[in-house]
Order: sequence, then C-alpha cells, then structure tokens
Amino acid sequence: MMSLHRALIGAACLLAAGSVLAAEIPLYPTGPSEDSAFLRFFNAGSGALELKAAGSGASLSVDEQARASDFLTVPAGKPVKGSLKLGAHEQALDITVEPGEFATVVGLPDAQQGLRLVTVREQPDDFNALKASLAFYSLDASCLDAGLQAAGRNVDIFKAVADGSLQRRSINPLRLAVQLRCAGVAVGEPLDLGELAAGQRYTVFLVPSAEGPRLYSAQDNLAN
Repeated sequence: MMSLHRALIGAACLLAAGSVLAAEIPLYPTGPSEDSAFLRFFNAGSGALELKAAGSGASLSVDEQARASDFLTVPAGKPVKGSLKLGAHEQALDITVEPGEFATVVGLPDAQQGLRLVTVREQPDDFNALKASLAFYSLDASCLDAGLQAAGRNVDIFKAVADGSLQRRSINPLRLAVQLRCAGVAVGEPLDLGELAAGQRYTVFLVPSAEGPRLYSAQDNLAN
C-alpha cells in the first residue's frame, strides 16, 4: 500500500510539472503561504485504472482492491494533465483544483464511451475532533433520490442525493453499516463501514455495476 502511495505522490508532482523534472518539485508545491489543493482517484470499474502523466510519461495503477487513492497535494489553481485508462478505453485528464478544495476524479465504466470521468469537489468546513465525518457521493443515475440509512434501523443518514453530487455530515464515532435506498426502496446488501473514528473522514461511493447500484467505502487519507 505504501508503494502505491509513493507512486501516487510522484505522479502528482509529474502531472503538475509537465516536462519539469520531478526532483525539482517540492512535496507541497503551493508553498507555505498559500492554501493547498488535494486530488484523489477512484476506480469504479473492473481491472486497473491506469494513470499516465503528461510530459513525463510516468504511470501508476489504482486497482480494484484499493479503489481509492489517498488525497495528493497538488498545485492550487494550476492544470493537472495526463490520461486515465480502463481496459482498452482512455480519457484525457485535465483538472484544476482550487485552494482548499478536495477533488475526486472517478473513473466510471460507460456503455457508450467505455470510460467516463466524473469529478466530485468538496470545500470541507465540518471538522470536529469529537465526531467522524461521513460523505455520500451519488454517481449512479439509475438510483433516483439516492440515500443511505443505518442498516437494520429506519434512520436516514442521507436523503435525496442527486446524481453527480454529494452530501457530508458529522456523526458520532461508532461501528456503522449502511443500507442503500433508491427512490425510498432498499437496494442491495448493507455495506459495513467498520468502526468510524473521531476526527477522521470517510466517503461512501455509489457507482453503477453490471449487477446494479453498488456501494464502496474509503477513508479520506492524505498521502504522506
């Protein structure tokens, strides 16, 4: 896992640098006087999601086991370019992340294009050291009015999250399993999120699959 994180950090620097050598790029390229910007990648497909940096040609892979990379520090307000490939399908990557923003590029399998990239952006302002922070990213248009309930209880955590959008909230630290609901009806099996820790941030991703809407979870870590 650590080797993947190191590769991701190096690729982020190379992506931002273009043809500039990675050794010339500091880990926090925005500098101490500016806000940082953060970028991660999520693989919603089958097989590896391959990232290739523009200019340098550096590459890395986000597989089905990891699914989500850690958040990488990238230059705020400057284009990050390259390409993302899933199987035989490839899409250009050209994204700018604003100061203080956390952006997630999701690689989604698509019947027409083969691969579709969707970017979800957050400007978090809910930090509470005594609470856990949980987000729900809705990325399957077939699930109308997507929501999550605490599994086994009629307690809504998120309601009516539109396709391509997110909701985030603070919750008490506890062990939690969630049930997906589409148009008010339970869909699929509950997803066990494990023990949510105080002061930590988590995301549940709703993505399409051949078997229907599916949930995945990730902890919102920053790459070292």
